Amino acid sequence: MTGSALDALDDSTIALVRLAAVIAGGDEAQVRHAFTASLTFVPPPWIEELVIQSYLFSGFPRALNAAREWRRIAPSPAPLSDEGDDVTHVDEWRQRGEATCAAVYGPMYDKLRLNVRQLHPALDAAMVIEGYGKILSRPGLDLPRRELCIVAACAMTGQDRQLHSHLHGALNVGVAPTVLSGALEALLPLLGEERTRSVRLLLARVLGK
Repeated sequence: MTGSALDALDDSTIALVRLAAVIAGGDEAQVRHAFTASLTFVPPPWIEELVIQSYLFSGFPRALNAAREWRRIAPSPAPLSDEGDDVTHVDEWRQRGEATCAAVYGPMYDKLRLNVRQLHPALDAAMVIEGYGKILSRPGLDLPRRELCIVAACAMTGQDRQLHSHLHGALNVGVAPTVLSGALEALLPLLGEERTRSVRLLLARVLGK
């Protein structure tokens, strides 16, 4: 799944990105409010996919808490089954993961794989098969918006090394620089002035400004 270019920032995407940040760093009341507010603008399938991918960058406890809040107001119940149940898809997940990860990291892909594998082969497999293949290559939400949500989560939690990578990643998968900048500015009420200033500087370095 490589997605398509994202050249304009609409209300649905802004609300989705804000929800990603709140899931990553908000308290229970803030998460509950964010879900309710998001339903006005965001297609439910996008929210469903954001919740599923949130464990990769926000941790499993937050993902479970987010899923609990989402199920309370979601217009449809959770499906009875999912591709993720079936481990016979592992070869497909690996292939999809390699393609998606390569799209996100571009010319840095081979170096990334080497560096992560040197940390531990299990981490490399988890990143490619589980993260990029099983989760981030799912249908239901395009890759550019997935990357914007990852950027939001990393910005919210102060993970600047990963934020730097995924700012590049968002650009690599077709997010326009103006969209990326606008999405970060939309997080100002959540990040605060000081953190937003730091994120702006990091984006400027990524853009070569």
